[in-house]
Amino acid sequence: MGEMNTAELLVRCLENEGVRYIFGLPGEENLHVLEALKHSSIQFITTRHEQGAAFMADVYGRLTGKPGVCLSTLGPGATNLMTGVADANLDRAPLVAITGQVGTDRMHIESHQYLDLVAMFAPVTKWNTQIVRPSNTPEIVRKAFKISQAEKPGAVHIDLPENIAAMPAPGKPLVKDNKEKTYASFQSIEKAAAFISHAENPLILVGNGAIRANASEVLTEFATRLNIPVANSFMGKGVIRYTHPLALWAVGLQQRDYISCGFDRADLIICVGYDLIEYSPKKWNPEGTIPIIHVGAMPAEVDSSYIPVAEVVGDISDSLREILYRADRANKPDPYALELRTDIRNDYVQYAKDDGFPIKPQKIIYDLRQVMGPEDIVISDVGAHKMWMARHYHCERPNTCIISNGFAAMGIAIPGAIAAKLVHPEQRVVAVTGDGGFMMNCQELETALRIGTPFVTLIFNDGGYGLIEWKQQNQFGSAAFIKFGNPDFVKFAESMGLKGYRVESCLDLIPILKEALEQDVPTVIDCPVDYRENLRFTQRAGDLSCWDNNL
Repeated sequence: MGEMNTAELLVRCLENEGVRYIFGLPGEENLHVLEALKHSSIQFITTRHEQGAAFMADVYGRLTGKPGVCLSTLGPGATNLMTGVADANLDRAPLVAITGQVGTDRMHIESHQYLDLVAMFAPVTKWNTQIVRPSNTPEIVRKAFKISQAEKPGAVHIDLPENIAAMPAPGKPLVKDNKEKTYASFQSIEKAAAFISHAENPLILVGNGAIRANASEVLTEFATRLNIPVANSFMGKGVIRYTHPLALWAVGLQQRDYISCGFDRADLIICVGYDLIEYSPKKWNPEGTIPIIHVGAMPAEVDSSYIPVAEVVGDISDSLREILYRADRANKPDPYALELRTDIRNDYVQYAKDDGFPIKPQKIIYDLRQVMGPEDIVISDVGAHKMWMARHYHCERPNTCIISNGFAAMGIAIPGAIAAKLVHPEQRVVAVTGDGGFMMNCQELETALRIGTPFVTLIFNDGGYGLIEWKQQNQFGSAAFIKFGNPDFVKFAESMGLKGYRVESCLDLIPILKEALEQDVPTVIDCPVDYRENLRFTQRAGDLSCWDNNL
């Protein structure tokens, strides 16, 4: 085969890591990598924007637990990549970003498009470096993948100067080491079990870490046998099925909701795979007075509202099993928690027959849930619709509703849906987005068409930045600078060779969704939304009495 250059050795190392796809754009400074990929088993997916590439890698990593890989050139290509890289890092999704760079012989002078990318990516990655010696490539790639996947997972960055990429590179990929489980101490397990045994009104708060640990089955058994109600974060949806009698659904809104009453009444919160970045403990334990048990793969972060009485640090499934063996809770769950579940469910189903138009967000999501199967996947963008998706779209399985709530970046839904369809081609996928988020990465619909990943994009259309308007109205009583115009989304879709639909009454949505999900090309649904519900919800939340349950 002859001697490899650094770019070829890099690609060989990526193959060794099991990489199937690289998302990115071609550029002058990554030409050698692109040439090496021509002869590789890895599929390079050309995107229309580097941000879209990074979001695809981000969601790929979150769904698979294996690092998604994205590639850009230097300068503006690398800066475009950063938003998706930061999103992966704060959403705890494994990702490896690779950037081209000027030659090392140009870095000491002012050079066209040159930025110190290692310095630039440092705040948004777990680790990053530049390849300056070809022979170090195997070590750098192995370290990048190892760090990216280690708890808490996140983003890493490799910078490859163009002259280094072309140099001869001795070496070969390193053997991957096996990840060993770590186990919690018996002392911490016994302590946690004692607190749980004596608690009268415990509540479980489960986060995305439990999904990453594949702890859904054990968590469900733990809650069921100990009769403890469960609330999940936005990113913990589906870890316990929403139809389970102890499921209290999602917590995470920045204002009070039914579930707030459950936290108010609790005398112990058992946090399982919970990450403070998902929902600040100051929102549910502002005085720091509720005792907390932390069950996770990593020690608890320091926060004045999150000081555990017991920390059970190790493999989450094993920790839950060991606590379950030792905890003694023969009593039934607090009747108040069961009443709370009834109130939450009643609030959800009251929109089932609502016939208003434009359609209320609760009704849109209710209808979407009726059409989607338990294994189907929705990717939520960021905006007012995200709050309603978090509150009203309920899951039977983990990783079937992907919400960004660490970095919470607009524009993730369409690129994320592409990644979801690549990972699970047999499942139906819907990108749920506002019109603001749609226009940020709608160009990637061409990518979806080109690579054959059909999915549905459902647009909540209100002609503005609805979430910001909601917050402005709450804080100042009026809104400013949030309105904009939109193209004809149906014609936009058709101009790209896609299928477009427009919802014109509340009766249209379910039949349109069913038809769109059967298409063999990406589809776009323009659905007018009545966001007057935002302020109505705020008013009801402000009047919430945990004794009357009148939300």
